Amino acid sequence: QVQLVEYGGGLVQAGGSLSLSCATSGRTFSSYAIGWFRQAPGKEREGVSCISSSKTTYYAESVKGRFTISSDNAKNTVYLQMNSLKPEDTAVYYCAVGRFYAIATTWRRNVLYNYWGQGTQVTVSS
Repeated sequence: QVQLVEYGGGLVQAGGSLSLSCATSGRTFSSYAIGWFRQAPGKEREGVSCISSSKTTYYAESVKGRFTISSDNAKNTVYLQMNSLKPEDTAVYYCAVGRFYAIATTWRRNVLYNYWGQGTQVTVSS
């Protein structure tokens, strides 16, 4: 089993920044993907970013250039630095771990992720 805990959500004004953290514990896998997803009220959950076990990173077009995903293996933590936030970034953000090697055509498929955190609310005011 893998446990995930997200930290760092909150309320910020448009144009501001937030940093989310996802602390992982439990089993490790030689090939894996760690993704950030978000779900706004009334909308489907969507992929925001992903980092593969080879440190390849992927981003949704809507966040490219504003968000940065990174990982610290020593701390078993994945980060999502969010800059230039917009009201449309408001959502509950989830981190997830999948036992697969992420590539450009698969990373955003949430059904491939096996473990999910509880989510953290990010609210961007205009």
